[in-house]
Amino acid sequence: MTHLTTLYRQKIDAGELQPDPAQQAVLPHFDRIAEGLMAPPVKRGLFRKAQYQPVKGLYLWGGVGRGKSMLMDLFVDSLDGVPSRRVHFHAFMQEIHAKMHEARQRGVEDALAPVAAEVADSVRLLAFDEMQITDITDAMIVGRLFEALFAAGVTVVTTSNRVPDDLYKDGLNRQLFLPFIDLIKAQMDVHEMVSPTDYRQNRLTGAQVYFTPAGAEARARIDAIWTDLTGGPAQPLTLEVKGREVVLPAFRNGVARASFYDLCGKMLGPGDYLAIAEAVKVLVLEDIPRLSRNNFNEAKRFVTLIDALYEAEVRLICSAAAEPEMLYVEGEGTFEFERTASRLREMQDKDWGAAAR
Repeated sequence: MTHLTTLYRQKIDAGELQPDPAQQAVLPHFDRIAEGLMAPPVKRGLFRKAQYQPVKGLYLWGGVGRGKSMLMDLFVDSLDGVPSRRVHFHAFMQEIHAKMHEARQRGVEDALAPVAAEVADSVRLLAFDEMQITDITDAMIVGRLFEALFAAGVTVVTTSNRVPDDLYKDGLNRQLFLPFIDLIKAQMDVHEMVSPTDYRQNRLTGAQVYFTPAGAEARARIDAIWTDLTGGPAQPLTLEVKGREVVLPAFRNGVARASFYDLCGKMLGPGDYLAIAEAVKVLVLEDIPRLSRNNFNEAKRFVTLIDALYEAEVRLICSAAAEPEMLYVEGEGTFEFERTASRLREMQDKDWGAAAR
């Protein structure tokens, strides 16, 4: 095992990273966890099985683009032989709900217990990206779930944009959620990562983010941006919105990628687009076609999507059949689309959205 402090220094020496005091300040936390996880099991008593000692986790929070996910990924990759899993928090909770549903179908009275046990048996470290809780169904089970995981000796490392006290803020029946916040503080070191540099925003500053015409060249250039922003393999992200599933085909480190058809060719509504805008920091949207009366419904959804992304200040990278002002030039809705075209132009500006980041 190589300590994260050493790996970080090696990447600086290789020119892959720039020294960042905020990132360097959190490295000892990761080194402590790694040493604990790599320690051999301890046998207490002649006839008792040797067991691994619990290792206190880490709750790493701060503004977007500061390198939290990057450090966590480096850390997980450095853990030779330690059963670990790195997963987006929202995707993990969707899995938990699905497995609980299966348990109930089998007649299990307490559906959470076997699901938590299955997770605990499979890993010693869970690394969550972007812990945020906005759904009451998550809020009502997360306390019991994590209590079971911690009791089984699972170590949790998570990134978040929120301090623990702001999780599920103003949520329904929040008083029932408060013990989970206390549990986080007891089982995890809480560390705020304060850095003046937004690396994700800096990567896009001055870069072209709107490509036309859509085609092989545009896709190749978007591929390069995608690789730079995500830095690793992506997985689909499924958002559950009022009982429906909204699927983003590729997602990693707050960056999602989808086609126009994926998000506007299906019967999605304002609530779905608000959920997407809340879940992602950057959206890559490919193959936006020319819009007209022939695809009026898709055009209306596209307008709603852009409104949601604009209000949430989500960075947009896209390929389209034409420049914004020429996307919708005939048919009902052209007047209303002028605002969308204006927003698409504004969202291309190198400083757009920077104030929120």
